[in-house]
Amino acid sequence: MKLSAIKKTVMLKNKKILIAGLANKHSIATGIAKAMHAQGAELAFTYQNERLKKNVEKIASELNSSLLYECDVSSDKSIETMYQNLSKDWKSFDGFVHSIGFAPANELEGNFVEAATRDGFKVAHDISSYSFTAMAKGAKSMLNPSSALLTLTYLGSIQSLPNYNVMGLAKASLEANTRFLAAAMGPDGIRVNAISAGPIKTLAASGVKNFRKMLANYTKRAPLRRVVTTTEVGNVAAFLCSDLASGITGEITYVDGGFNTAAMSIEEYED
Repeated sequence: MKLSAIKKTVMLKNKKILIAGLANKHSIATGIAKAMHAQGAELAFTYQNERLKKNVEKIASELNSSLLYECDVSSDKSIETMYQNLSKDWKSFDGFVHSIGFAPANELEGNFVEAATRDGFKVAHDISSYSFTAMAKGAKSMLNPSSALLTLTYLGSIQSLPNYNVMGLAKASLEANTRFLAAAMGPDGIRVNAISAGPIKTLAASGVKNFRKMLANYTKRAPLRRVVTTTEVGNVAAFLCSDLASGITGEITYVDGGFNTAAMSIEEYED
C-alpha cells in the first residue's frame, strides 16, 4: 500500500480532556496539550490562581479553547468547585492530565537528611501525589466509559539524585498512586497511567539546584545522547489517553531517551 493511501489516524477525535498543571509555554503540560489538540481532542484547562491565569489563557486560546477553571489542588473544596463549573460546559468527559508537582525550595538542595522537614514532606506528598487521587475522586461521576487519567513522574522516584530530595519520595508515592488508582478504577473501564519524562527545562525544574549539570550528565549517558522535548512527551501522552492504548493501565512509561536503561555511556566505559 502506498503511504499516500494510508488514512491518518486522529487518535483523540471526539475526546474531551482536562489539562491540569500548565504554568507557561515551556511546561510539559503545554507540549501535551498541543499534541492532544493536534490529535483532535477538545481541551479544557485549570489554573492555580489569577497570577497564572493569563499564561494558561493564552495557550488555551491558541488551541481553540476558552474553557478555563480555577483550581487549587491543595483544597478539596476548590477541586469540587472546579468540577461543578466544568459540568456546566461538559456533562461528561474522557479523562485528565495531572501535571502537578511541588516541594518547598529549601527542600530541593543539599543533603536530604539535613534539608528534610516534616512540613515540607507533607506539602510535597499532598501536592505532588494526593492531588492526583483527589482529582480522580472528583472526576469519577463525570468520566465517560473508556476514559484515561495520566500523570507525570520522574526517575527520582526509584533512584536517588542530587538535590531532588523529598520530590523523589513524592514521585515514588505518585507512581504507587497510579497503580492503586488503576486497580480501583479499572472495573469501571477507566485507565490510569504515568509518564516518566526525562529532565526538561520547565518552571518546576528550575527549583532543583544545579539543574544544568543534571542536563549535561543526561545527554552524555542517555542512549539518544540528547534531551527529550515536550512534544515527544506530548505524543506519548496523546497515545496513552487514546483508545489505541485501551489495554494499557497502571504503567509507568519512560520518555527519556533511554536514560533509565543505561548505567553508563559507551564512551565512559571506553575511556
